[in-house]
Parts: sequence; structure tokens; C-alpha cells
Amino acid sequence: MNKGDLIAQIVDDTGMSKAQANAALNSFTNAVSKALIRGDKVTIVDFGTFSVFVRSERVGRNPQKKDDESKITIPAKRVAKFKAGKELSLNL
Repeated sequence: MNKGDLIAQIVDDTGMSKAQANAALNSFTNAVSKALIRGDKVTIVDFGTFSVFVRSERVGRNPQKKDDESKITIPAKRVAKFKAGKELSLNL
């Protein structure tokens, strides 16, 4: 399912216009994004939790090369994480 499919499903379920469904979905994704940028968690009961996870710095290498010169340092970064809620997990 992509964004267009999700908008079509919202239109079918709610009777909203396509423009209204698109605006609602964009509002939701922007709100979640802003909260994650601030470092907050977003919990939707029975669906799941969006949170920020910090990946530590690590050393990576090209698996096709065996020498030590192919090693590079991959910097630490923050990534979005989703954990499915109990209700969603039971229905998968």
C-alpha cells in the first residue's frame, strides 16, 4: 500500500473528499515527524509507538575486500523506530 492507496482507503471509509483525506494524512505525518525530531514518542493505542533510536558509531567495511584499508567509520545517527501495539501484533 502506498500513500495514494491509503488516501483512497480513507476516502472510502470516511466519505471525505480526496483533498481532505490528503490534508488529514499530511497533517498526521507532519505531526509525527515534528514530535520525533523533538525526541518525543508518539503512541497510538492499539496501533503502535513511533520513537527515536540512536545508532552508535560503528566501523563498516566492504565485504568484497579483505584488507583493513577498506574499513570506514559510520557516524552515529538518530533513526525513527516503530513498535507495533498489542492489538496490531495479534492481527498480523
